[in-house]
Amino acid sequence: MSNDEEKIQKARYWATQAREPVRHYEHKELGYNYRLSNLLAGIGRGQLRVLNERIAKKKYIFNYYKEHLSGLEGLEMMPVQDYDDPNCWLSCIVLNRKVTPTDIIEALETQNIESRPIWKPMHLQPYYQDFDFVTVQERGTMSEDIFNRGVCLPSDTKMTENDVERVVEVIRSLWG
Repeated sequence: MSNDEEKIQKARYWATQAREPVRHYEHKELGYNYRLSNLLAGIGRGQLRVLNERIAKKKYIFNYYKEHLSGLEGLEMMPVQDYDDPNCWLSCIVLNRKVTPTDIIEALETQNIESRPIWKPMHLQPYYQDFDFVTVQERGTMSEDIFNRGVCLPSDTKMTENDVERVVEVIRSLWG
């Protein structure tokens, strides 16, 4: 308990991952995410009953994007290996042409659709800037490349087919 509002706000900042208020996830300080109350744990247990349906919906959304965005030059869905069975928690794309991640994010925003850049790699986070990291590439890293060219598309399980169609339409419109 404290009456010091500045300390209270700092504790809240650390307890909510110490995330900076920017579009991508960026951390200048080490933060935590310990906010699971008994009530939330109970809700989580209840959600386990519908886990298979949620995963099926995530896979549906991913495959919808994959099918309906295929053929757009310079756009690739995140890869899925033959030996893998992902849960498709995120549906991500990488771009390699004149349409940028920012173009897609801003075009979706004009339609009140939220998307995000792919997470900023740990070694680029200000908090970790003085720490060593391992890379196999001479210039940059694969994670930096994906961060610079990637977008996380909307993939909430409450999305309707119409919602997913709208996302695809907005993205396809950028290819003229």
